[in-house]
Amino acid sequence: MDMQVLYERCAGCDVHKKAVTVHMIVPGAEETRTYGTITGELLELVGWLEACQVTHVAMESTGVYWWTFALFEVIRAPAVASV
Repeated sequence: MDMQVLYERCAGCDVHKKAVTVHMIVPGAEETRTYGTITGELLELVGWLEACQVTHVAMESTGVYWWTFALFEVIRAPAVASV
């Protein structure tokens, strides 16, 4: 069964208390990385997504952490759409 590609350059973030695990998929490549949750590390994450030309990001978190919103704001600022 083939799946229809909706977003060709995308990433998914699994947000934890002390780390964010990100899986990025673009044509011809995919990679998983883990980042910390302080602002500098979140900016590094966004820089990586921009370098990979990711256009859409989905975030998931089973807990409610104050920095989840910080991550959303850091991702939202550049030209990366969060879904």
